[in-house]
Amino acid sequence: MPPDPVPPDAPASARLAVLIDADNAQPSVVEGLLAEVARYGVAFLRRAYGDWTTPNLGGWKSALLDHSIQPVQQFRYTVGKNATDSAMIIDAMDLLHARRLDGFCLVSSDSDFTGLARRIREEGLLCIGFGEKKTPRPFVAACDRFVYTELLLRKPAQLTAPDGKTAKRVIDDPKLVELLTAAVDAASDDTGWAHLGAVGTKIYQQAPEFDSRSWGFAKLSGLIAAMPVFEIEERASGGPSRALYIRRRPHGTRRKGSTPG
Repeated sequence: MPPDPVPPDAPASARLAVLIDADNAQPSVVEGLLAEVARYGVAFLRRAYGDWTTPNLGGWKSALLDHSIQPVQQFRYTVGKNATDSAMIIDAMDLLHARRLDGFCLVSSDSDFTGLARRIREEGLLCIGFGEKKTPRPFVAACDRFVYTELLLRKPAQLTAPDGKTAKRVIDDPKLVELLTAAVDAASDDTGWAHLGAVGTKIYQQAPEFDSRSWGFAKLSGLIAAMPVFEIEERASGGPSRALYIRRRPHGTRRKGSTPG
């Protein structure tokens, strides 16, 4: 089965700046974070911002060294004020205007970066956010794509074929069904069929935080295959690989074998 597309579309050689708010992120997510970034392009620049003189950032040392991340020192000028956010935003704006990058990965759960994410997108560059599920909605919505860091801590073995209980949870989630149905309808042709890549793009335009891993599926195709309302068809794409197409199942038809996730 062909791999799922990675929305939003970005060339494999896209040069990305990974900017980490170390005061607001955990070093344990770095390995999974960089693996996720690699799906969108190359981590051309890697920086982590914080007051490295404070003991609470001591756990970052090995992560910085192991993954070649440059620490950027920002002293706290006053108690209760976060100077790290300002330093990271200023640095990002300088990088933005230098026009050397294709996109940014902003790692923080802080809503202070909402305006920065919006500005990056206004310049036509890709903006991917990474943060915990507590991240305020405005920051999530301002990004092209938002990945919850809790998902990055899961091991690949935890994303296996879901059991009946998981499948039922997917089917019974009205918001999920509504989101996927709207995406398929928006991307479909006159026959009702839609390419998986186009469906993925429509989904992320409406919900940047969408991730099939939240429902226990490694791929979007597996999630859709678990839903009786859809059917999936593989077609030749003019090469060795095959393309996936999706449509809403016509009323009254029986479900055939599903595509594995």
